[in-house]
Amino acid sequence: MNRKLVKGLCLATVLSFSLSTLAAEKAAKTKLRIGWVFAMANAPALIAKEKGYFKELGVDVELVSYTSGPRVRKGLLSGKLDMAYIGAPPVYHWYAKGLKSKILAKVNYGQAAVIVHKDSDIKNVAGLRGKKIAGVKIGSGMDVLLRGYVISEAGKMNPRRDLDIRPMKPGSMGAAIASKVVAGAFSWEPFTSKYVLEGNAKIIMDMNKEIPNYPWYVIMAVPKAMTEKRAAIVKALKAHQKAVKFLNSSPTAGNKIIAKAFNLKSVKDKKGKIHTADDILAAARKRIGWQYELTKKDSDFVQRLMNYSHKLGYMTKKLTIAELIDTSFMKEAMKK
Repeated sequence: MNRKLVKGLCLATVLSFSLSTLAAEKAAKTKLRIGWVFAMANAPALIAKEKGYFKELGVDVELVSYTSGPRVRKGLLSGKLDMAYIGAPPVYHWYAKGLKSKILAKVNYGQAAVIVHKDSDIKNVAGLRGKKIAGVKIGSGMDVLLRGYVISEAGKMNPRRDLDIRPMKPGSMGAAIASKVVAGAFSWEPFTSKYVLEGNAKIIMDMNKEIPNYPWYVIMAVPKAMTEKRAAIVKALKAHQKAVKFLNSSPTAGNKIIAKAFNLKSVKDKKGKIHTADDILAAARKRIGWQYELTKKDSDFVQRLMNYSHKLGYMTKKLTIAELIDTSFMKEAMKK
């Protein structure tokens, strides 16, 4: 082989190695500020931190929990956050208002359910016609799912005329059901399982049975971070992937971390039986699970949600899913 060619190949190899080393060192020195909505479905963020996966993969992550999407949005707009674990609807709602961020990966599937009082004769969503139900803040992600799919499609009702939706915190829905202040509630985990185990509620619609493995929480990032912190983001996504695999490694993997973080306590049912935090989580994990790779089916569902939002008047213009998703980061993270 020509000596100059060999020398050139050697130099190219050294240069490639040096560049990859520099990229790794830069990622290690780059701090990623990640916000996450404090929800059981976003457990991979918590697991990645508590199990040391971020540190193990050489990325400095500041993980900040939030109680609502609007607060996450403020952090993203102010530059205090680079990324977030958030519901898909807020991402496209914000995109339509100018925050041109992208969805990079999937976090979970499932979580939502419609519950009624244990002694209620209501058997399906259509049975809630003319009644009060507990929902969430109008225009929020869960509200889109409630009005767009649960009431309009499954219940064949008009969400503005056929029933009375009362915004309520999920932690208060159980008491409202127990006292029959509302006939039903659109709840999520671990609240649903807690209310059912207490003996005051029953499920009349499990969203994960209606639409198996439907995506809900996703990981998104703002353009500036995607441009300036790509290597660090890829490492963070590797940690996310590792956290999801850990959670899926057994039916109880991560339960201690989740129970502690969400302060899950034992509950006593009407017969006096004690149900532990593990019992609550075991029930919750029948309706919720974790995945990291966005599929075509997931993209189609997010497009469906966007169409609901437009029809409900929450967005003034239609968006396409292609505008919202960038799978290149996750594909890179999935490489060995």
